[in-house]
Amino acid sequence: MNYHVPIMKDEIMSFLNPVPNKIFFDGTLGGGGHSHEVLKGGARLVATDLDTNAIEHCRELFSKFDGNFTLVHDNFKNIINVLEGLEIEFLDGALVDLGISSHQIDTPERGFSYMNDGPLDMRMNPHGKMSAEDIVNEYDESELLKILYEYGEEKFARRIVNNIIKERKNGTISSTGQLAKIISNSVPAHLSKGHPAKKTFQALRIEVNGELEGLKKLVEDMVSVLKVGGVFCVLSFHSLEDRIIKQEFKRLAESCICDKRLPYCVCQNKATVKILTTKGIKATEEETKNNTRAKSATLRVVQKLNN
Repeated sequence: MNYHVPIMKDEIMSFLNPVPNKIFFDGTLGGGGHSHEVLKGGARLVATDLDTNAIEHCRELFSKFDGNFTLVHDNFKNIINVLEGLEIEFLDGALVDLGISSHQIDTPERGFSYMNDGPLDMRMNPHGKMSAEDIVNEYDESELLKILYEYGEEKFARRIVNNIIKERKNGTISSTGQLAKIISNSVPAHLSKGHPAKKTFQALRIEVNGELEGLKKLVEDMVSVLKVGGVFCVLSFHSLEDRIIKQEFKRLAESCICDKRLPYCVCQNKATVKILTTKGIKATEEETKNNTRAKSATLRVVQKLNN
C-alpha cells in the first residue's frame, strides 16, 4: 500500500465487519487500503474516486477479486445516482475518508505540496475546471480573505493576501514553491506552528475541490441508503469538516425535536441513527509514529436504526 497508507484500518473494519453476501461502499478509494480489506473479507465493494489515477491503480490492485468490485469515477456526494446506476438499493456499510491521499501529496506535479515545487494545481479530479492557480490569480481581495479565514482559519490572512496581490502584479503565480515563499514571507516565523503555508494550502484545496459543499446532504443521503443495522464511518482531518459531520450525526440521532419548553414530546420524531463513537476515535500512538498524517484524523461512526 505504498500508494497511500490507510488510516485506522483495523478500527474501521471492526465497525464495518465485511463478510460474504454483504455490500459496502468506499466513497474515497484512494490507494485502496480500506477497500482491499473489504474485499479480503469476501464482501462486494462499490467505490468512487475523483482521481482517475487512483481508479487505475486499484483496478490492477484488486484484479484477483475480479467480479466482486465496481469502481466508479465520480464524487461520493453523488451516492444516490451511483447506486441507482448499479441497481443497488441498500448498503450494509459505507466509509468516506475526507482527507487527501498520500500519493496526491507526494506527487509534486499534482500541486498539493508546499514542501515540493510543482504547478499550482490541487485538483483531486485532474479534469476539473478550476485550479489553485486560477483562484490565486483571479479571485479578488475579499474572496481570497474569505477563503483563508473560513477554510484555513489563518490569522495572518490579510498579510498573505496583500502580498499575493502585490506579487501577481508582476506576473502569474504559477507554482507551489512561489506561493509557499510568498506565504513564508508574510507570516512571522516565531508565531508559526509548523510550516507557515499549511493553512493557506488547506484553504485553497478546499475551495478548488468544493470539499465542504454538500457534506450535510451527504450524511443524510448515505444514511438513507443503509440497511437497518448498517454503519457509516467518516474520517475527517480538520475541525471544519469534523464539526459538520458531528452536528449531522447528532441531529439524526435525536429522538425528539420538540421545543424544549414543552412539557412532553408531541413531534413523534424517531432517531434515524445511533452514534457509536461519542467523542470520535483518534489514531493510536503507535499508528501516528508510523504515519504522521494520522495525527489529525478523527473517526466518527453511526449505525442505522430505522427507515
